[in-house]
Amino acid sequence: MQVNIPYGKEKIKVEIPEYYEIITPNKVKISNENNIIEKALKNPISKEPFDQFASNAKRLLVIVNDATRPTPTKKILKYLYPVLSSHPNLKFLIATGVHRAPTNEEYKFIFGKIYDEFKEQIYAHNARKEEDMEYLGKSKNGTEMYINKMVSEIGNVLVIGSVEPHYFGGFTGGRKSFLPGVASYNTIEMNHKLALSDEARSLALEGNPVHEDMVDAMNVLKEVNVFSIQTVLTGEHDIYAVTAGDLLKSFDAAIDYSKEVFCVPLKKKGNIVITVAPYPMDIDLYQSQKALDNGKLALESDGIIILVSKCRMGVGEDAFLNLLSKADTSQEVFKLIENEYRLGYHKAAKMAQIGNYAEMWAVTDLEDNVVKKTLMKPYSNIQSAVDDAVKTIKTRGKVPRIVIMPSGSLTIPIVQ
Repeated sequence: MQVNIPYGKEKIKVEIPEYYEIITPNKVKISNENNIIEKALKNPISKEPFDQFASNAKRLLVIVNDATRPTPTKKILKYLYPVLSSHPNLKFLIATGVHRAPTNEEYKFIFGKIYDEFKEQIYAHNARKEEDMEYLGKSKNGTEMYINKMVSEIGNVLVIGSVEPHYFGGFTGGRKSFLPGVASYNTIEMNHKLALSDEARSLALEGNPVHEDMVDAMNVLKEVNVFSIQTVLTGEHDIYAVTAGDLLKSFDAAIDYSKEVFCVPLKKKGNIVITVAPYPMDIDLYQSQKALDNGKLALESDGIIILVSKCRMGVGEDAFLNLLSKADTSQEVFKLIENEYRLGYHKAAKMAQIGNYAEMWAVTDLEDNVVKKTLMKPYSNIQSAVDDAVKTIKTRGKVPRIVIMPSGSLTIPIVQ
């Protein structure tokens, strides 16, 4: 049977010779997108309507996600255009976290047709630029909150985010626009070290030290007036739901919608899992790792997981690659982390956990020697990887059972 598997912006036909199950985000009924947005903005949670919020703000900062997220920023901004275009003092800040600034193409992906009009008012956060940061206090865990000083200087902030499961933060969205979105490198490093905990996993909020640290850290921003717009997308990146108002309450409200889309029933785990980081989440290996982490939830012990990602911009954050390069086995990764922690090591730890559990293979545009450094077996062709995986499982005396996740970065398998 031929199956279309995404690779970048293309679909590759792959012959699947054995029993397989495809799981994708659940199909949900969608309504008119403008109506969904309008309803949320006119009925915000514990907040005045957005028009009133904006008119009362002498200065307004709009924080938006970078191009590694499928957040429908340009759709929200198009709806808000009449209010934003008439605002006397408006700036935009890209919540890059530790990512690089967007390319010109990515700016247009984020902002759409209004980019040319507003581009002189748009700034990309640089977590490594210490002079742009302001110290606001500590979380209970000791995370020192250095935040882009534009936040407190402007004082009125519109946050546009998207909520989907996240492999160690529980869910994206809400508080993530500030930490890691516009925090300093050291602040993000302190927070992400908590991802080494077993409690830091997808869907988990209560008891998840990463999430709890982010929420607690938000207390230092209590003097900042925040209006939140949180979106939930379908698997096809259409808007399914929008919540608005108070930052934490709108985030909580969006989680239920997110589960309806992304928590997908799985009949039985496979011994081969093909998990795809779809565009734009295939920007680099650092981001594509999320598809691996979700894919392991569908994989039997001692199976084979095949990551499919173009990795358009290469590896991404170098620290996790440098750590993996020093290790010959997954077990060695954990020994190295015991001696030192740097931002990016949490990615290496999550990959090493999978490597202890199963074989990791990868179909990417990266050089083979780079992929091998990450403890994965490199392939340039999806079909070859699938054929070899089937042969390998058969040599182990097992019947191949294949699970295909075309949106692996956004799909959480729930075994029935």
